[in-house]
Amino acid sequence: MVQLEVNVAFVRSLRGGLKIARMVLAFMAFVSFVAVRGHEAFITLVIMEFVIAALFFLLYLLSLQKKLHFFFWPLADAFNSLVAALFLIIVGLCATLIKTNTGTLVGGVFCLLLFVLCIVDAVVLLKMISFNKGASRNVTHN
Repeated sequence: MVQLEVNVAFVRSLRGGLKIARMVLAFMAFVSFVAVRGHEAFITLVIMEFVIAALFFLLYLLSLQKKLHFFFWPLADAFNSLVAALFLIIVGLCATLIKTNTGTLVGGVFCLLLFVLCIVDAVVLLKMISFNKGASRNVTHN
């Protein structure tokens, strides 16, 4: 049986705060788009953003990245943040430019704010990742 340990310090960390903020903004964008019966693609994207951010939040909160060794989780999280940022900037710009009603405009603004949070999250993660910075290298020059 796998024993799960809860990493309470993650909730108070910058990365934990970014994940929580991403989930909150994704939920707010979802409510905005659903309230005005926005385009299905907009709704689907913010649902996916919420679910994936929640899964990564649970992964780090329960310290599962220490038990599941088949991925390098910080790099997967950074890649997810960059891909999500790409989609969110497209949806955010489309929703704010279309602005068929106020709900679509508000949802688009939330998507643009999510875009910024995804970029910040990716930068924080990529700065944290060390690709053998401490390893000594034997380089011979001929």
